[in-house]
Amino acid sequence: MPSLSRRRFINAAAFAATLAGIPRSGRAADYPSRPIRLVIPYGPGGSGDQIGRPWVERMSSQLGPTFVENIGGAGGAIGTTAIAREKPDGHSLLLGNGSTQVVIPLTTPNPAYSISDFRAIYRLINSALVFAINPSVPATNLRDLIAYAKVNPGTLSYGTPGIGTGNHLVGELFKQQAGALDIVHVPYRGISQATNDLVSGQISLIVAVMSVQLQQLSRAGKIRLLAVTTDRRLSGAPDIPTAIESGMPDLRYEGWFGLFAPKMTDDAIIDRIAQATRAAMADPALQATYRSQGMEPDIDSSPDRFQRIVDATSASLAPVIRSIGLQSL
Repeated sequence: MPSLSRRRFINAAAFAATLAGIPRSGRAADYPSRPIRLVIPYGPGGSGDQIGRPWVERMSSQLGPTFVENIGGAGGAIGTTAIAREKPDGHSLLLGNGSTQVVIPLTTPNPAYSISDFRAIYRLINSALVFAINPSVPATNLRDLIAYAKVNPGTLSYGTPGIGTGNHLVGELFKQQAGALDIVHVPYRGISQATNDLVSGQISLIVAVMSVQLQQLSRAGKIRLLAVTTDRRLSGAPDIPTAIESGMPDLRYEGWFGLFAPKMTDDAIIDRIAQATRAAMADPALQATYRSQGMEPDIDSSPDRFQRIVDATSASLAPVIRSIGLQSL
C-alpha cells in the first residue's frame, strides 16, 4: 500500500493531468471582469458607428457594460493597430472590415500589424459599396459618369476613407475597367468628412459603404446614388442598380464588418462573445436596423466561418492589388 504522502502525490499528479486536459474554456470562467471596449477605427458618425453601436447596446445585457471608442485615421489602420497591441483578454475588441484586416496589411510597406495578428469572432453584416455623386455632375448612372469623365479628364475627384481601403481599391478598379479614367483620388480620415464635401461640391464622387445617411441625402436631392457593387440589388435599397447592370460585370465587391480580438485571446472568450452576438443577431429589430441601412445581417456566423471569409477575401484581393500596383502605396 502506498504511504499517505505517496497517495497525496499520486492524487495531485492525477488532478494536474486532469486540469491539463480541460479545454481552454476553463480558464475564462470570470470573463468579463470589467467593461468591454469596442474600437471602431473610424471617426464618429460613419457606417462603423451605425454597425458597431447597435451591437454595443445589446451586449450590455448579454455580457455587461460595453462601450465604443472611435479611433480614426490612416484609413482605419491607427485604431486597428491599437487593438493588435492590446492585452488578449477579450476586453478590447475591434470592429474590422476588409480594408482594415486585409487591404491595409497587403498594401502598406512594413505595416504595423498583419492579417494573422487577429482572431475572427463574428461577421455582423455584409455590405455593398455605392458610387455617389454630387448632383452637379451630369450623370444618372455609371455609363453617364464614364462618358462625362472621358470628355472632361482631370475635372472629377472621388473621396474615400483613405489610401489602401476597400473603397479606394474599388474606385481604382472602376477607373481601370472603364478605360483608365482620369479621376483624382482624395483620401479622408473617414467617410463622414468625404460625404460632407460631396454634398458641398468640394469633390464630385465618393465610394462609400451604403448607409441610411446616404439614402436620406439621396432622397433629399443632395447626392445621387448611381450603383452598388454587389451581385444583386440590395433589399434595403432596391431602386439602386448594380454595377453589373450598368455594364461593368467585373466590378464586384462585397464588404463586411465584424468583430475581432488580438490573436492570443482564449478560445473560451472568443466563443463567449460569438454566442452572445449570435443571440443578439437573432433579434428581428436588430436585423431590421441593419437592413434599413442597406446592409445584410449575418445571423449564423461563427469564429471559424468568419475566419474562412477573411481568408477568402485575402486570397481574392491579393491579385487585384498587384494588378493595380497598390503595393507601392
